[in-house]
Amino acid sequence: MTELAINATDRDIADELCEQVRSAYAARTPLRIVGGDSRAFYGRPVEGKTLNIAAHSGIVSYDPIELVVTARAGTRLSALNAALAEHHQMLAFEPPIFSDASTIGGAVATGLSGPRRPWAGAARDFVLGTRIITQEGKLLRFGGEVMKNVAGYDLSRLMAGAQGTLGVLTDISFKVLPIPTATHSLRLPLSLGDALKKLSELGRKPLPITAAAWHHGELFLRLEGGKSSVSATQEVLGGEPLDAHFWRELRDHTHGFFQLNEDQSLWRLSLPPNTVPLALDIPESDIFYDWAGSQRWVKTSLDADTLRAACAALGGHATCYTPHAQGGAVEPFTPLNAVVEKYHRNLKAELDAHDIFNPGRLYAAF
Repeated sequence: MTELAINATDRDIADELCEQVRSAYAARTPLRIVGGDSRAFYGRPVEGKTLNIAAHSGIVSYDPIELVVTARAGTRLSALNAALAEHHQMLAFEPPIFSDASTIGGAVATGLSGPRRPWAGAARDFVLGTRIITQEGKLLRFGGEVMKNVAGYDLSRLMAGAQGTLGVLTDISFKVLPIPTATHSLRLPLSLGDALKKLSELGRKPLPITAAAWHHGELFLRLEGGKSSVSATQEVLGGEPLDAHFWRELRDHTHGFFQLNEDQSLWRLSLPPNTVPLALDIPESDIFYDWAGSQRWVKTSLDADTLRAACAALGGHATCYTPHAQGGAVEPFTPLNAVVEKYHRNLKAELDAHDIFNPGRLYAAF
């Protein structure tokens, strides 16, 4: 087990956070859980007393041999990524870094993953265990530091994407992976139809592809793995070299595509693999196909009902990343069906009976 050097800013303030939660629980005071606050745009706004976990930071333990790291929730993503890179390892789900203040707790709470997600897995797939502050202000540990920990209820992975509505994340253990020995990114001039056809063909072959996107007449691919495999695939595919920084820009939404006009909102469309282009009145240049087409970023002034109906017809859903645009009347998430909503309500009532954890963050009814 490798114990990393403690930075001057690293602190364990779990006891302080527990006391704040206990006080809020006793007084029925809603809490707005904040880390780096770089993902505040995601979901509905929360009205409540701020519970700031940013100071609860630092890498608790790291075992490069076992590929396991445990970090406090306020640890900045940039710091964690740098520490892993020193051992040639990485967070395989490639979490977005929307600002220098972005934290690992926020990455897990929102459950967002980067371009590698379809090939490596989602954020929740790499969470091994957590420490969570419950509604009563108790600090409990769930899960462990091994992939086959299946005892009990898997609350750790349930926290991924719950946006702080079920408890306060304090520590998170992750499975990490080695950084590939070889990488090469390329671009191919292809129409959308040809690109989707080619992606479908490539998906049926054992190729070292770890990212695939299309925009404005070009297909972008990232190859990662052993040197011989990457080199052989590169030779077959051809194309022009692509700066690897492209994938960071796509991941972090710093690519020029994400600049919006005043009348536009940014939408994330999640669709099944090999879904055809949606029949919507949106210019091709205002759609960015990621995850080989399963994730599509759309800039549009179309209303939410139109977008969601088109996605639902093909088995997908749509999330608004700019719910405050266009007058702020957009519901960010697709409404749940009655059965799923019932389970959400029951779970929320069990883990947060007085609705103090980020109330209204996911849906107004909670």
